[in-house]
Amino acid sequence: MPAYHSSLNEVEDARQVGNMSILPIKTKIRGPAPVADHEQADIIDETLDLFRANSLFRNFEIKGPADRLLIVLILFVSDCLAKIGTAKTVPTQIEASKLLNTLSVDNFPIPGDANFALNAHYAGPGNRADADYLRTYLTQVRQELAARLVERLYADGSGKPSKWWMAFQKRRFMNRSLGS
Repeated sequence: MPAYHSSLNEVEDARQVGNMSILPIKTKIRGPAPVADHEQADIIDETLDLFRANSLFRNFEIKGPADRLLIVLILFVSDCLAKIGTAKTVPTQIEASKLLNTLSVDNFPIPGDANFALNAHYAGPGNRADADYLRTYLTQVRQELAARLVERLYADGSGKPSKWWMAFQKRRFMNRSLGS
């Protein structure tokens, strides 16, 4: 059975930095990301919907530039769950939100950096301006993804993260980690 791919690979006018798509997102966080239509699913919704299914796969065939962004975001969700799972006490929703927001803005490698885990599959940005743009875009997307992940983790109102999500904290998509 093949892994699930992004439905946004066919977006015609999406900007690309390196060989990764810069897709619109629904967000209130300031940054360079184009604003998406609030009625349609964006790459963050797609990442959260496909995370649990795709994290079971060790191989993933990249079919387009949106798949490259999907891979990076799935690996970030995996790191977020691991961060919540390794906390000394079970964090409340507010504590988890702070923890993941800090993780999302921490310095992280981008494609082309020496310590980026998937450099074999990604082209680096063409110049310094593109690299800065990609870093700020990914920071904004990571912040929004962390906020929406916390909403899903604590959706039942019990004050504890969902066991159905936390079961994936030790799972590694493609046996990789972003190293956050």
